[in-house]
Amino acid sequence: MKHWRDLTPNNKTAVQAGAVVVVMASLGWASVPLYDLFCRVTGYGGTTSVASASTGAIAQTMDVRFDGSKERDFPWEFKPVERTMTIPMGEVGMAYYEAYNPTDRVVAGTASYNVTPYDAGLYFSKIDCFCFEMQVLQPGERVLMPVTFFVDPEILEDRDAKYTHTITLSYTFHETAVPEDYSATNATPVETLTQ
Repeated sequence: MKHWRDLTPNNKTAVQAGAVVVVMASLGWASVPLYDLFCRVTGYGGTTSVASASTGAIAQTMDVRFDGSKERDFPWEFKPVERTMTIPMGEVGMAYYEAYNPTDRVVAGTASYNVTPYDAGLYFSKIDCFCFEMQVLQPGERVLMPVTFFVDPEILEDRDAKYTHTITLSYTFHETAVPEDYSATNATPVETLTQ
């Protein structure tokens, strides 16, 4: 094997270009999980946190607004059951979203989410959410999907977020490939609605 100083200028350039490609590919591959981790830790971009329980309720309330959308050409109907809710900070609340598959085929979807204003994302904690797992709806199936959450009272101590009076929780559904091993017995909707 040749030593670096024994390579011709053209070979040195090729090795350097190859190294740059490897470094850039590595950074590109690592950027998504690192950015996701950064957002979850800091609440940046309205990313919510996940908690196992509330820290305890206080008397001050927060208005929470719910929004639902879907990517273009996604066949489901998807909307919040309630548009707004007023909840004491620290108290666990539950909201439902309704999804309906009007097609004649099984359709799977995953939900991305965010909170606005972005400063409030760090203090909006989800305990359980339909967005944590892929959802699969049979043809003609209508379901209610819950999200359990609370607003951490520590928001009142945050220099920027303490003036927040309304938080908007938004979900966008995206179509996902139905798993090959999926069958109707795998379905776990909280509540299937009759038409």
